[in-house]
Amino acid sequence: MVDFGAGRGRFTDDLKPYAHRLQMLRGKVARVIGVDVDPVVKENPSLDEAIVWEPGLHIDLPDASVDLIVSDYTFEHIDDPGVVVAEFERILRPGGWVCARTPNRRGLIAIGARVVPNSLHVRALRRLEPQRQEMDVFPTRYRLNTLGQVRRAFTAPGWAVHGYATGEPAYVGNSAVLAYLMFGLLRILPMRLQPMYLFFIRRSVDA
Repeated sequence: MVDFGAGRGRFTDDLKPYAHRLQMLRGKVARVIGVDVDPVVKENPSLDEAIVWEPGLHIDLPDASVDLIVSDYTFEHIDDPGVVVAEFERILRPGGWVCARTPNRRGLIAIGARVVPNSLHVRALRRLEPQRQEMDVFPTRYRLNTLGQVRRAFTAPGWAVHGYATGEPAYVGNSAVLAYLMFGLLRILPMRLQPMYLFFIRRSVDA
């Protein structure tokens, strides 16, 4: 499998054992290959192999060599969805899956991120997510963050796109009060306005 946008493996900082076990896929599949534009991916302890990718060039993997691509909070940073989808189509075997979690462009988090300039994201996140390190903050684009955007990028009949928006309290700092208020808000928001999208995208078996 490929962990696209693997980065330094930020989840390995998590001290909660259950969270660590859920996200650690090395040893559960034949091979975990991390792909990222940032050379820091070579320091990721959750990978069997790390590849630094320059967009516009091929990812250093053979055609149809991957069964699964996982992308966790990466789609919001993609500049050119067409370039990424073309490489996914090349390396993924027919019948393989792309599974992604990303902010919903119409959700509260993405709206807030678009209001605040990228240059101020680090300062804002010191308050909203104090546990995040500055090295883990990247510019956001939101070009692949709605069901419509994803369906236009992963076009039928080559791809089948499934997705739904959901939410959990986030960016509330260490405030229990804000977390409870966020829980209440998420219960009444329609799905299209929920903060997060989960996408499950299958490459056609006839590809």
